[in-house]
Amino acid sequence: MPNSCKPSLIVHGGAWAIPDEAVAAVHAGCRRALEAGREILERGGAAMDAVEAAIIVLEDDPTFDAGTGSHLNRDGRVQLDAIVMDGSTLEAGAVAAVERVRNPIRLARKVMESCEHMMLVGAGAEQFAAEQGLPLCQPEELIHEREKKAWGKCMGGNHLSEFHFSHQHGTVGAVARDAQGRIVAGTSTGGTCCKRPGRVGDSPLIGCGCYADAEAGGVSCTGWGEAIMKVVLAKSAADFLRSGQMASQAAQAAVELLARRTKGTGGLILLDRDGIPGFAFSTPHMAYGYVAPDGSIVTAV
Repeated sequence: MPNSCKPSLIVHGGAWAIPDEAVAAVHAGCRRALEAGREILERGGAAMDAVEAAIIVLEDDPTFDAGTGSHLNRDGRVQLDAIVMDGSTLEAGAVAAVERVRNPIRLARKVMESCEHMMLVGAGAEQFAAEQGLPLCQPEELIHEREKKAWGKCMGGNHLSEFHFSHQHGTVGAVARDAQGRIVAGTSTGGTCCKRPGRVGDSPLIGCGCYADAEAGGVSCTGWGEAIMKVVLAKSAADFLRSGQMASQAAQAAVELLARRTKGTGGLILLDRDGIPGFAFSTPHMAYGYVAPDGSIVTAV
């Protein structure tokens, strides 16, 4: 591992049909996430801390489908999934279908660092959170009035995309490389609107919604989870990096694989092992941003 590396950071706020009225909020949310992670990396902090900090900003922003403001499931509840992975050790921690944890990325990290298992779900994950001293919230605290109204319309028999701010695809993620060359990736989501209770998509699954390996790079995905799982999209993108493809080429090749083999849509962000960012998507838009080599922040949809 190099003695000193230039830190890198990239984030995403989901691949979806971002409406015009949401563009400013999406840019602002990605920028705040990047600023939070960049501050940690610039003072020599760890990639793990930067990824966690960036994703917490996105989880707390109801613009995105993660944490507060997530889609409601069929029963009118928020169920959250998250994962974080350390590329140096290949250790990972994940949680799924949690309803009383405001920032599931924090709990995923606790699972990675303090649990003998890699993934915990539902009530068991919440029990572990309490044991680890993470505060639990009331389930209704995660519900945004916008999503409550959309859910009500869907339950009325008209399940239409225009009811939802980010109906089709909404997930957040971050990948960081710190000054010590450590690469970490994380992903967090509220899942799809009106999903069956207990449904878990790609986001918290190692190799599907997230993957990190210091020998290749780090990846965070977003999109149609059932399709992403079929091609193990994050691991596929890492394998493209491992084969020698450039960051941008690897990202595009992975999205093309998703379309060719599953007809699914989505997107991903990544950093190669040298910290070079890449991104690609097959949806109308993807919210993303990265810290440029000169330290400035770039965001796009």
